[in-house]
Amino acid sequence: MPSTFAHEFKTPTFKAKVAFRTGLFINGQFVDGSDNTTIDSNGKVIMSVSEGTAKDVDLAVEAVNEAFNTTWGLHAPGTQHSILMSKLAALMEKNADELAALEALDNGKTFNWARNADVAGSIDCICYYAGWANKVTGQVQEITEDKLTYARHEPIGVVCHALTLRFAVLMMAWKLGPALACGNTVVLKPSEFTPLTAIRMCHLVNEASFPPGVVNVLSGYGNTIEKVACTGSTLVGRKIMEAAAKSNLKNVTLELGGKSPNIIFDDVDIEQAANWATFSIFWNHGQTCCAGSCIFVQEGIHDEFLKRFTEKTRSLKVGDPFAPDTFQGPQVSEIQFNRIMSYIVSGKAVGAKVEIGGERLGSEGFIRPTIFTNVDPSMKIVQEEIFGPVGVVIKFKDEEDVIKQANDTNLNCAINTAPRLKVGTAWINCINSLHSNVPFGGFEQSGIAMPVGPSLAHGPVLAQAIPGSLLDDEKDQDEDDIAPLTLLSTA
Repeated sequence: MPSTFAHEFKTPTFKAKVAFRTGLFINGQFVDGSDNTTIDSNGKVIMSVSEGTAKDVDLAVEAVNEAFNTTWGLHAPGTQHSILMSKLAALMEKNADELAALEALDNGKTFNWARNADVAGSIDCICYYAGWANKVTGQVQEITEDKLTYARHEPIGVVCHALTLRFAVLMMAWKLGPALACGNTVVLKPSEFTPLTAIRMCHLVNEASFPPGVVNVLSGYGNTIEKVACTGSTLVGRKIMEAAAKSNLKNVTLELGGKSPNIIFDDVDIEQAANWATFSIFWNHGQTCCAGSCIFVQEGIHDEFLKRFTEKTRSLKVGDPFAPDTFQGPQVSEIQFNRIMSYIVSGKAVGAKVEIGGERLGSEGFIRPTIFTNVDPSMKIVQEEIFGPVGVVIKFKDEEDVIKQANDTNLNCAINTAPRLKVGTAWINCINSLHSNVPFGGFEQSGIAMPVGPSLAHGPVLAQAIPGSLLDDEKDQDEDDIAPLTLLSTA
């Protein structure tokens, strides 16, 4: 029988006893993995959860196909999808503090940010797509005077999602929202480092009365599936694309990492620019795919900006994620902590200058917010995603210079510059401004397709074009008048 997670939160921001059944969530029930193995934290152990194996994937796929072919998909109207999704959003709102506390405990991010950003954004996302669920419609086009074609949208079927460790509940909402709204059934794998909120969300899925098998969650280390979506590293994205190509050419959406440039021109308000730069790189302990980790500063304000940026960084409180004044908690795992520290060591070894930070804080996975200067494009800390509280400040001369440097990593000035950058999202005079109705994602090695936005309301569907003739007499038609039936994937 699956174990029960039980924890009493006695923190300044959240006080409650929390208990719920864990295990793999297959066909509406919590079960042990087929091999009765578990996954554990590699740092401070919170609890062990069941490990899903290939046998469990087969069981989950069987369950989602059964649900898709009987109680969901085209067997339930869009209005029903909308009603159940709205119920789920309401239950998330009711349990928002608990979800935020689980995120803080499991991930290390601060409770306040988890509550006001991650959980609030998750609720907004589910609400947004609940509104779209009964508006997934086709289109009729008159081709000629005597012919028309109508296109219909239907669900793809089984959709598999792999979640990142950094925003467990938010990424779950981003994947469930469009998939469920379009009538697809889902198999979801949370990160082995942060599975608790996904498991708790399964209880809310049951409470909202989704049919068994519509949503399935398998925790573990990394068949009839038609689409795979992943939020994670570029390396994992490559492996998913390779596997998709070798199987049935599955439809793939990838929201991956990157080395995001934060470009600061001479004409800015330097104080505000320092505030935004600090938030951009150090929010969520630097573990965001869109962290502004390469800070390009025009030479006319470079020195003054660096002074204020360093002061802002020094003022950040690193510590207990449940303390109300904490900005940065511990890194998500010992593996990630060691990886970040290896980049810091690498930067020092090749001559980059540490302006502030560059060392661990205490003995429990905390890293001091770090700023490097005196860097060049060949350094690993400039080229590679660190995924931690480490930023590099780089001086540039003019617009042409910064575009070359920014694109070299894998406003009037701002407005002109943004379209010339090879990026999927460009923020001007702000950072991390995310909305469910606005596309978000990356280009090239940072991703394929956008995981949110209005286009996703028609994303996980098949578009079926059905040409037809309005002629009364079939004998008046010749072969050229009758177009073939075509199925086009629009996901």
